[in-house]
Amino acid sequence: MSARPDVTFHASPRLAMEAPAETLAYTVMLSPDGSAPDGLAVVDVDPDSASFGEIVHQVLMPNTGDEFHHFGWNACSSALSPLTGHAFLERRYLIIPGIRSSRIYVVDVKGGPTAAKLHKVIEPEEIFAKTGYSRPHTIHCGPEGIYVSTLGGGGADGTDGPPGIFIMDCETFEVLGRWEIDRGVQDKHYDFWWNLPRDYMVSSEWGLPPQFEGGIVPEDLLSNKYGHRLHFWDLRGRRNVQTIDLGENHQMALEVRPAHDPSREYGFCGVVIDTTNLEGSIWTWWRENGEFHVKKTATIPPEPADPDDLPPLLKGFEAVPPLVTDIDLSLDDRFLYVSCWGTGEMRQYDVNDPMNPTLAGSVRIGGITRKTAHPSGAEYLGGPQMVEVSRDGKRVYWTNSLYSTWDDQFYPDGVPAAMVKADAGGEGGLTLDDSFWVEFPDGYRSHQIRLEGGDCSTDSFCYPSA
Repeated sequence: MSARPDVTFHASPRLAMEAPAETLAYTVMLSPDGSAPDGLAVVDVDPDSASFGEIVHQVLMPNTGDEFHHFGWNACSSALSPLTGHAFLERRYLIIPGIRSSRIYVVDVKGGPTAAKLHKVIEPEEIFAKTGYSRPHTIHCGPEGIYVSTLGGGGADGTDGPPGIFIMDCETFEVLGRWEIDRGVQDKHYDFWWNLPRDYMVSSEWGLPPQFEGGIVPEDLLSNKYGHRLHFWDLRGRRNVQTIDLGENHQMALEVRPAHDPSREYGFCGVVIDTTNLEGSIWTWWRENGEFHVKKTATIPPEPADPDDLPPLLKGFEAVPPLVTDIDLSLDDRFLYVSCWGTGEMRQYDVNDPMNPTLAGSVRIGGITRKTAHPSGAEYLGGPQMVEVSRDGKRVYWTNSLYSTWDDQFYPDGVPAAMVKADAGGEGGLTLDDSFWVEFPDGYRSHQIRLEGGDCSTDSFCYPSA
């Protein structure tokens, strides 16, 4: 514990944007067949460094079969909340769940790029015993602890009761217990985030473990059995106050991104696919007079394709759906980045008017049929997937793997790990950096990225920008 608030904690989004640029990125590596331990790669992202774009350190775990996916910090700018008792924490530890094993690793990254080391392992038995949940997924550092969303309930297949959120102590990393007091109709889970001063949380839905662990289940998708609702919660009361169904054809409501400035009561959600037309979509939610509302504000069409060029899963459709698998919002709430994992496109929307997103930039890389190479000439398989934006909004990083079994279905030729960067213009526009291409160890895939000092999908701010 520090005697002063961590210098990487910022009261407002504008102050965070003025902080020094990141020099390191942390990227999880996963072994898709479980033959090797998953790990954390420390990547040099300092353009003035001789090792720019290279992995300078790795932390490999003591177990196999974890499947690293999403991860996050032990503490962030939310520690500056006037309601917190933890203002003097450090942004020091990365909390990395294994989505298959239900095991959680705590990695200490203090001390420089080559000092990262394993600090603690939380075994699945502790999570099961204290929460009844399994398959930990998303990590958010809150004012009073570490929040962890899960994709499974109890039992071997994770369907003995609904999934939810549990809390970990942000200093000892002890699992404390379930967060929900009253979940209402919520029976699936995926992402969650909040507006701390406005005292609400929003959560989304993917599917239950039998619907994703062995790969996408076509019958469930075409029967609209994946998640398609957003849940709004009283954050302090820990209860579901409103649920909005996006329509059962809008399958897999995944990432949620509230406006960073807490004075703005709106946010965005990405929907993977519309089963009536294969479109991907962006939805805007907002609160007005105490009620939440949601509206589809942007759509992304599928692209026609020769069935001979498609994987078996898509041959009958004769098209490639965009497959919106991740979104990220710049700290000034100006640009929304949308990963189209199927078509191989990273889209940049100007969302200055959140009800009318307009396309401001786009780059192509990878894709099921396009197979667009990196501008360096390196082969990029898979599509743009987990996206992370620098605090100043000038750099956009992403990887290419979705989930091991889904990778194999949509990209049967393989998805070897990749991480790239694009430069973003101040008024819009994206350009891939042909000098930034990260080489990962053979046999690994890459997933979520965290940036040194925080990024656009990590920190929650407690004060408006002046």
